[in-house]
Amino acid sequence: MTERLFEGADWDFHTLQRITDACEEVAMKDLGLDVYPNQIEVITAEQMLDAYSSVGMPLFYKHWSFGKHFAFHEASYRKGLMGLAYEIVINSSPCISYLMEENTATMQTLVIAHAAFGHNHFFKNNYLFKQWTDADGILDYLDFAKNYVMTCEERYGRVEVERTLDAAHALMSHGIDRYPGKKKLDLRSEEKRAGRRRQHEEEVFNDLWRTVPKGASKTRSALSIERRRKLLGLPQENLLYFLEKSAPRLAPWQRELLRIVRHIAQYFYPQSQTKVMNEGTATYVHYRIMTKLHQQGRISDGNFLEFLQSHTNVVFQPEFDDPRFSGFNPYALGFAVMQDIERIVTRPEDEDREWFPDIAGKNDVMGVLRDVWANYRDESFIAQFLSPKLMRHFRMFHLHDDPEERAGIRVDAIHDDRGFRRVRRELARQHDVGFIDANIEVVDVDLSGDRRLILHHHVIKGSQLNETDAKRVLQHLADLWTYDVSLIEVDANDKVLREYVVSPRPIPAAA
Repeated sequence: MTERLFEGADWDFHTLQRITDACEEVAMKDLGLDVYPNQIEVITAEQMLDAYSSVGMPLFYKHWSFGKHFAFHEASYRKGLMGLAYEIVINSSPCISYLMEENTATMQTLVIAHAAFGHNHFFKNNYLFKQWTDADGILDYLDFAKNYVMTCEERYGRVEVERTLDAAHALMSHGIDRYPGKKKLDLRSEEKRAGRRRQHEEEVFNDLWRTVPKGASKTRSALSIERRRKLLGLPQENLLYFLEKSAPRLAPWQRELLRIVRHIAQYFYPQSQTKVMNEGTATYVHYRIMTKLHQQGRISDGNFLEFLQSHTNVVFQPEFDDPRFSGFNPYALGFAVMQDIERIVTRPEDEDREWFPDIAGKNDVMGVLRDVWANYRDESFIAQFLSPKLMRHFRMFHLHDDPEERAGIRVDAIHDDRGFRRVRRELARQHDVGFIDANIEVVDVDLSGDRRLILHHHVIKGSQLNETDAKRVLQHLADLWTYDVSLIEVDANDKVLREYVVSPRPIPAAA
């Protein structure tokens, strides 16, 4: 008779080791997963709240906003207004999984399967994480960033450092590269290169600004428009990168702070594009591992029922008219598509053979899924693998609502061949960051005049910026640039819809 991994709800660290070994055996032998080495840590509720406040990272520099988030989450938790995650997992090598000490033995098994093997495999193998993250170097880089910020506070004062970080955080979502460059990010070398980089960039920077006419002359710049844009790297959508390289009055330490915030923003960029896939993968993996452990007799019927109750809650999808509905649950949608791919690969119907000829009846479930997990992001995953059967299951349809049309709201995609393709296309588009994130670029700088920084927001489907938020963020941008900033919203025909102009705030005198 197979020995049980545990009895009842209690556990100790020897139990966690047995659970990890059992999950690893199923993950490697049955599912063929490829993971980073695992590091599992048990934390208290207060430590979990602290992790919430610093976006889940084990090391982070100090900033007032993290304390604000901690106070908010702690108050909500103490009042019973929110629960805490069973775990947090870090995309690093080793892959760090934080487990709540309040979890039962069953829940520890679930979260180890989910995080230490499901998320871990996805982090290591998905192409976006390979392109944009450095799992081997992130922990060392966070340690460098924490120490660097502390050093800056000692040298230049907490207020000055805080002001720079406030502005950088406000621009963080526009501090990422959306297209891969020639070199892969190497965070381990960042600290070593910091000094050499500052010297080189200041030489290039000084060469550019030396060509700017002095005084208040309005004469034409010595630089042609083409030459100026080439030197400044325009157009540029990565605002933090542009400021780091070209802002005229930033000190070297301020540029390094912008670079730190920019690298951290880049680290999280793949996660915003793979929420459905990442959670769907981890949920599918934990379901397969827990089911196998139960079949082997290594967890009892009671433990398995406890798991199923938690799993069912995780993948619950409210109906559209349910007060709890707030869109698609990424766990529910991701897990459903993974299970549907398993069905198509092993038990296809005629409809599946028509829609998915490359995988229907292939009878290699894990081979197909591992390929999907490695080579897709949410937008392409939904566009490729959301089946008519699943659309019928979720009762999906598409509403057309154009404020410029007087016809009102109408249903323009139903359950027919044309409707299925339209629904799938529209749902995929809702997960495309190129469509849902504001497309803002630096397009020019008035070097010969008042040195105004000019940005364009390319408006899609009439979605203009919120005026209050736009002015607040532009204020931070102007403070870093130290001259006026102009943001022009234009439509697809380059028609100007709105323009914002913000001036920098005066720098407070040192105490």
